[in-house]
Amino acid sequence: MSLERAILLVVGVVVVGSVLLAVYVDLRWLWLTGIMGAHLIQASFTGMCPVVRVLKRMGVPSRAGFA
Repeated sequence: MSLERAILLVVGVVVVGSVLLAVYVDLRWLWLTGIMGAHLIQASFTGMCPVVRVLKRMGVPSRAGFA
């Protein structure tokens, strides 16, 4: 799995997980979904993402995401 696809997987798991927690536990879990959305907007402008650093340290290879 490439770095680009791993990022999509992590974000998808966090968003789906927070929505499920909001449905079954407490609506305040939707804040996590909102924060993740805001982070994606911020990362698109700055290119700074902590998940990328972690995945690179784990040795996940980088290549074109949707080529």
